Amino acid sequence: MLWTIDSIPNQESRNALITGANSGLGLETAKALLKKGATVILGCRSIYKAETTAEKLSKEIHSGKIECLEMDLSDLKSIDIAGDQILDKFDKLDLLINNAGLMAPPRTLSKQGLEIQFAVNHLSHMALTLKLLPLLAKQRGARIVTVSSGAQYLGKINWHDLQGEQHYDRWASYSQSKLANVMFAIELDLRLKKSNIEIASLSAHPGLARTNLQPKSIEANGSWQEAIAYKLMDPLFQSSYMGSLPQLIAATDPNAKGGEQYGPRFNFRGTPKRCRIAPLALEREEREKLWEISEQLIGNLVAISIVKNMLT
Repeated sequence: MLWTIDSIPNQESRNALITGANSGLGLETAKALLKKGATVILGCRSIYKAETTAEKLSKEIHSGKIECLEMDLSDLKSIDIAGDQILDKFDKLDLLINNAGLMAPPRTLSKQGLEIQFAVNHLSHMALTLKLLPLLAKQRGARIVTVSSGAQYLGKINWHDLQGEQHYDRWASYSQSKLANVMFAIELDLRLKKSNIEIASLSAHPGLARTNLQPKSIEANGSWQEAIAYKLMDPLFQSSYMGSLPQLIAATDPNAKGGEQYGPRFNFRGTPKRCRIAPLALEREEREKLWEISEQLIGNLVAISIVKNMLT
């Protein structure tokens, strides 16, 4: 039987935090969880975006509960502040969906001077996850879903030039960050299991889905060639709604397990199913190396020292 949002179990009494919840996959995920009764925390780059989205959702959906949260994923200090706000306000967190992302901008640096795609897509989500891990651990059966991309299959970690300082290829850097997403999700699940912490870490990718990433990439780079390419490829793209299904099944399906990845049935499009993981993400030594480097880059900007004792 094909999986749809109607397959999502009742989510009443569950708290879910979604990053990048104001558009695209994040917005569709928020809608689906609200319709099932969840309390959805809209994590957005500005409080204005979060509140505007909340207002629109409240008019459309009359179930669940909406909370707004400002978090700038280009600034680890903002992640630390947002994490503290969650810890202060909520006594439990059932779902964390690391959804937000950037795609192929010109070389730009985060507030901490790191390549923006690696910082936003990977590092900030790792920092947020580790910050909130003690809260997630309070709730048996909590899940963390990190959203990757089909670009993971083309990606590799450029250990000699991780930040693209010597040579920057925006698409290679994007693929690197999406591979890092999967590597983090798998390594986190392994460490959680080893530490006997009942949290499942999964990954998902949307295939080719129409979101605001494509027009933003065209705008940022001023590339008419890219605009034409997207126009020619448009028939292959599926809607944001369909693209959100893999992360929703990973987040809510009772049969989904930690360490798994979900994507479209036909890789680029289709209903969701369990899918293969990029081979490079299955290499334990590579994942451990990425974890250690990422911890060093996050450093003391996010108060996650307690987690080091949790994840033995």
